[in-house]
This record gives sequence, structure tokens and C-alpha cells, in this order.
Amino acid sequence: MNAALPLTTLDDATATDILPGDPRNRRGPFRPEKLVSARERRSGDMFVRLFRTIDFLALVFLAVTCARVVAPHGFFTSPLGNILPFIAATLGIYWALYVCGLYRFGRKARISIHLVKLTLIFGTGYLLADALADLSINDYAVTAAVRFWMGISLVYFMIQHLLWWRLVERWRRQGKLIPSIVIVGATKYAEKLIEAALAERHVNILGIFDDRLARNPQAIVGVPVLGDVQSLLGHKITPYVDQIVVAIDTSAKARVKTIIEKLRSLPNEVSLFVDMDNDNAAKAAWARIADIPLARVSGVSEDERKAMLKRGEDLIIGTLALLIFAPLMVVIALLIKLDSPGPVFFRQRRHGFNNEAILVWKFRSMYTHMTDHTAQQQVTKGDPRVTPVGRFIRKTSIDELPQLFNVLKGEMSLVGPRPHAIGMRTGPDESARLVAEYAWRHRMKPGVTGWAAIKGSRGPLNHADDVRRRIGLDVEYIERHSIWFDLYIMAMTIPCLLGDAKTVR
Repeated sequence: MNAALPLTTLDDATATDILPGDPRNRRGPFRPEKLVSARERRSGDMFVRLFRTIDFLALVFLAVTCARVVAPHGFFTSPLGNILPFIAATLGIYWALYVCGLYRFGRKARISIHLVKLTLIFGTGYLLADALADLSINDYAVTAAVRFWMGISLVYFMIQHLLWWRLVERWRRQGKLIPSIVIVGATKYAEKLIEAALAERHVNILGIFDDRLARNPQAIVGVPVLGDVQSLLGHKITPYVDQIVVAIDTSAKARVKTIIEKLRSLPNEVSLFVDMDNDNAAKAAWARIADIPLARVSGVSEDERKAMLKRGEDLIIGTLALLIFAPLMVVIALLIKLDSPGPVFFRQRRHGFNNEAILVWKFRSMYTHMTDHTAQQQVTKGDPRVTPVGRFIRKTSIDELPQLFNVLKGEMSLVGPRPHAIGMRTGPDESARLVAEYAWRHRMKPGVTGWAAIKGSRGPLNHADDVRRRIGLDVEYIERHSIWFDLYIMAMTIPCLLGDAKTVR
């Protein structure tokens, strides 16, 4: 049976809390003073696409605005010659921004050079657009509009790119743009990967795990050996790891298979180092780190587009839901205060994305002195710990409404596997030990509602079969999830809860 899931800290952990030695004295790729959970990691490529889209829309908006300011009476209903300089300049500047590398925020790049390039691009655009305006239609209004547009655009873009530069630098210092990995296997392949990472600085290597500790050094190229593979399963570093790379010679098939089977119990993505000397294997590689080919063998690689859409869904619908339910939440808070002494809210440590420990908010439904923060004893019918108001809000699931704050904070999603308390028990056993795939449900953010909830698997898990059914439904959701599936689950949540008279909560 698999090891217990790790109990991690809620705040950003310092490097010295988790890793031995002073990171400033190490030559290894890992240098940030604080570790950032995988949930908080930003996709650099995704934000570059976002920046480019905003730039294009800003150019078009400023062109239309400036033209209407200078020539407000039907400017764009006039001949094509009036519009041609704006179209040509917009496309030309947008192309030049990309070709000249103004969307590459490299470590060695300097903001002064960036701003000089920006000035040269808009200066060239100004001259060409001005000349085109004179050639296409010799109209002072068109020329004035082009000049006004170029001047305003240059000022706007300088301010905007300066802000983006500062934002990228801040995220980089916080470790939010650079993925973090751990390596399994203190081998020559691990050394090759670390050396490549040192050269490119595109990845943090937090540590190495190997079963053969007696014959291995304490560190490889400055990266510490933190323990054996079994210790990785319960290590407090796992919520901060984006990917686990198995750097073991694939000819040792039995050893590789054993290690991968152990690692499958973790929610983290697991990849196998591909020997670059094997051309066929290298070409078939699923991904690369520091130009080292990798083959994914376990876990789910996050689709950036889906993740961005899901986050947008959470922010938009979550904000609307909070506004709609705010009056009801105020009434419930007053009833709780009148019903029994104690705080209105109850916060409990639960597993989030990638086994990260998060504080989940709920309305308090139990007497304060009987509150169970670790879910050692699940709620039963007629449970004396539950207050009169608590029975109502638990039955209707109104007690879950404060989790909208977790959604807006980014710790939870509107739809996903329901978060379980850390150390939750099913009978005498810890629930996580009853199903080998238990941690797979942590490959997505937990949800306020979910596929399992509307399929009748909500409330206490009193038997091992209950745990297996819920985990099966959670894994099914992860494999099927989409925006439309989320909307369907949200639409079915209230009817399913109202029609569920048997579940004890």
C-alpha cells in the first residue's frame, strides 16, 4: 500500500526549511529563497501570447481613437487611402515588435535596450506611415492623425512594456516563471541534465532521490541528494515540484519499472530521461528540459489553453456567484452567531492541487469545542456535534459557499474533485491508503462542486468501496474535463443537491 500523503506547509516554504545547506553557497540551478507551489507557477509562453494580443488590440484602439479625435466626421467612411497608413503601420509595428525580440524577456536582457528598440520601431513606423499618408492622399487631417497616433502609441507602449518588464522580473525572482523538477537517480544522466540546466537557467532542480544512497555522493554538481525513492512519496517538497524526471539507464528495465510504479501514486508529472545517443528515442520524445529529451510516463501535462479558460471561468462565474449569494451569506452568518457561541467561519487544512495543503473556508456547522479539524471522525446521522443551524446548512450544502473565496484566490476551482481533509479516515484506516490512485485526484484543483458530487458521492466515506467509487469519479472528471462539462456540472448541482435526501452531511 502507498505511503501516506505529505503534510505540507500552507505558506511559501523557505529553501532552508526543505533543502539542506545554504542555497546561496550552492552552484546548483536551485537558487530562490522561497519555494513556490506548482499551482502558482506562471506559463511564460502563455503570458507572451497575452502580451502580444494586448499590444495588437492597443494599436488598433489607439489608431481608431486618434483618427476620430483629429477627424471626427466620418473619417473611416472616406476612401481607403485614409485608412491605409493605419493598417500598414499597425501590421508593420506588430511584426517588428515580434521580430526584434521585444517579447523575449531574457535574464541577460536590459530594459534600456528594450526601450531603445521600442523607440526605433515606432520612429521608423512614424516615418513610413507619414510618407504613405502623403503618397496615398495628400490630406493634412490624415497626416496629423498618423503623427498623433504614433506619438501617443510610443508613450503608451513604453509605459506598458516597462510595467510588463517589472512584472516579469518580479515573477522571476519569486520563482513563478521557472519550472521546478526533482531527479530520481544519481547517475551520469542526472549530471548531464544538471549541467544543461546550469547552462540555460530555464529550470530549477530542487534535489535528487536515489535508492542506492550508500554508493552515491551527497550532491551532484551542487544539487543535493535528499533521500531514497520511498522518501519522495511523502516528502514535503512534492507540492513545489512540476515534474519528476527518472534519469536511469533504460536498459535497467526492472529497476525503471519498479521506480515508475512507485511514482504513479503521486499527482506530479513523471518523465523518463531519453538518451540523446538513441536517435529514434530522441525524435519520439514528448518534451524537453534544457534541450534534454524526455518521455512522459505518468501524470497529466496541463493544457495551458484549458487552464487559462478554466481560470477565466472561475473568476467570472465565481465573482458573479459571490455577488448573488452575498445577502444569503450575511443571513447565514447572523444565524450561526445567534445559534451557538464561536466564529462564523471554519477553516480546515485540505489537499489542493499537487498535494499542496490549503486552508478551505466553510461556515461553521459544529459546536466550537467539538470541531474536528482533521476529520478523524466523519459526520454521522444525528451527530451531536452539529448545531441546529449546522444541520440545515450542511444538508443544503450552503456551508460550502465561503469556498468561493478559495476559488477567487486560485486555490480551488468551481468544479473539480472535492477537497478532502488531510489525514481523513475511513473507519480505522486513512482514506489515502485505501486506493492506490488516491493522489491522482490532486492533478487538478479541488472544486466547490464536482462530478462525484452530482453522481451521489458526497458526504462521509464510511467504507473502502465508497472511497474507490469517489476516486473513480474524480479521475473520470479529470480525463473528461472541459468548459462545457464544467457548465453541465454546475447546472446540475442544485437539482442534484435538492433531490439528495439520503446523504448524511
